[in-house]
Order: sequence, then C-alpha cells, then structure tokens
Amino acid sequence: MFVFATVGAAALYLLFIWLVSAAGAAWLADRKGYGERVGLFFGLILSAVGFVIVLLLPGRPGSRWKIEGPLPNPGARRPLGLASLGPAAGSDADEALGPSLQVISGPDEPSSGEPPATGEPPASPEPPATREPPRTGDES
Repeated sequence: MFVFATVGAAALYLLFIWLVSAAGAAWLADRKGYGERVGLFFGLILSAVGFVIVLLLPGRPGSRWKIEGPLPNPGARRPLGLASLGPAAGSDADEALGPSLQVISGPDEPSSGEPPATGEPPASPEPPATREPPRTGDES
C-alpha cells in the first residue's frame, strides 16, 4: 500500500514557523516604515532569520515605530488635543474636555438640548489646535 500524503509533525511545525515569521516580518516592516512587501520578502525567503533581519532594521523617520514605539499603543490613537478619554477633574474640567465634549446640563438640571440661559451668547467652537510632529533628535 502506498501513502502519498504523509507529513510529519516536524514538517508541520516548520511550516507554521515559516508562515508566522513571514506574517510577523511583514507587520514589523510595515510598522518600521518600509512596507509589507519588504517584510514578506525577508520572511518568506529567509524564514525566521528574515524576521530577525527585519527586527534589526532601523525605523524610518515618521514611521509608527518611531512615533508610537515598538509595540502598538491604543492610547496613541486618540484624537489630537485630548489628553485622556476619561472624566476630567478640576475646576477647568469643561475646558479639558474640548468644545464637542463639554457638559451642558448637570444631573439636576433639565436637559432640553439648549444652553442654559445666562444672558451670554453661545460660544462658537474653536478650531482644533494644530500640533507639530514629534522631533526625532536627528534634526539640527
């Protein structure tokens, strides 16, 4: 009797290492600013050694690797100008929340959707502040 499709456990593990290293190298190269194709090339051709090569590549200026750091940080994806998405504390809490997140009515005031009648005209929303990109230290 002939068996045509016998794959040993070692071959299956090597296949998984090859595929995971290709996917990891593609993700890492994209994060470092080189694009997924460079990582796929190294990961598919050189397997786990290619992943190590991509790991040793320096991050390009302006890449997610340089801006957010080596690992993804969900807190780094918050909108510009918001220090945190939690409740603001302090006397200037409404200013810390920004114009779109300010609380208009308190828990004991009726919420009619209109600003409270204080005799002042409603404040116009300010344009969002622009931020400069972070400096990498390479610039003079």
